[in-house]
Amino acid sequence: MMKKALIALFVVSMLAVGMTAAEGDEAKTIVETAIDAGEFNTLVDAVEAAGLTETLSGEGPFTVFAPTDEAFAAVEGLEEIDIETLTAILTYHVVSGAIMAEDVVTMTSIPTLHGGEITVEVTEEGVKVNGANVTTTDIVCSNGVIHVIDAVLIPQAEEEAEEPVDEVAVEPVDEVAVEVV
Repeated sequence: MMKKALIALFVVSMLAVGMTAAEGDEAKTIVETAIDAGEFNTLVDAVEAAGLTETLSGEGPFTVFAPTDEAFAAVEGLEEIDIETLTAILTYHVVSGAIMAEDVVTMTSIPTLHGGEITVEVTEEGVKVNGANVTTTDIVCSNGVIHVIDAVLIPQAEEEAEEPVDEVAVEPVDEVAVEVV
């Protein structure tokens, strides 16, 4: 079971690295790569709204578990999230250091910049972080690496269960205009 998952992850990793190398450009920052990809518009808008663009364009290295626009569209109440909560959600997707897929699959949890940890589960179907499927791995950037996921990870309070959250229930403090595409 583990061997199949590792083989599948290796093949996906090679495809992702090959696509990056085929572009022939110098590696771009995480933010530039996300903008160019075209499937992370909501993530980029949220990063800008939270004031994290400079950080994620900085030296790093960082590992970003990047939800797609489709993943953000599934989050109810996204438009009403205050800056503090938005920043917590975004930093929960970021890890210090460039952790490639081959290393992710050997871990059971990964500490995030938010301060919490995300859990890693390797199954025959693939790799999951906090229940979100990792759909693309090892998108190499000049300041780290991106792994694409199909859900938004929501940091939970210590007293809450470790189950994925389908809805964000917060009271708006400072409304943030995040366009959901």
